[in-house]
Amino acid sequence: MRISNSYHIYYENPVGRAVNDPLGFARLMYQAGSRPEDDFKALLNNVTKLMARREDGCLLVDQRLMSPFTPEEQEYVIQQWLPRLVEKGGYRYGAVLVAQNVFARLATSTIIAAVRDLSITYQYFEQEAEAVNWLISQQRHAISA
Repeated sequence: MRISNSYHIYYENPVGRAVNDPLGFARLMYQAGSRPEDDFKALLNNVTKLMARREDGCLLVDQRLMSPFTPEEQEYVIQQWLPRLVEKGGYRYGAVLVAQNVFARLATSTIIAAVRDLSITYQYFEQEAEAVNWLISQQRHAISA
């Protein structure tokens, strides 16, 4: 099992980080606390830019510290960001490190159920090493296909 301890921070603000992981995928790492709308959208827009540069379609979403999405955030993610991430960023595989907060987990489940027709394959994980290994195996599968 592999875990990367050093990564290149592509973008960072109080909401979280967009990271170019040396193991070969992008990371979206949420921080704890509230998410000002402009900072939230800026972080997600930068994740889209990073994914477009990488062109592998793989994203590790670290929600362990995240507070629940607001209804407005859910609507934005469902209607705008995820469709754009698929179209412009080539998003196909998401390994989600689940939030400690049960309400944040529920909000994420609602989003994923709402975007089922976007052809994104998600897998949930408690352990980072398992998420990394799964994501790397998805990359290999996508390359060989």
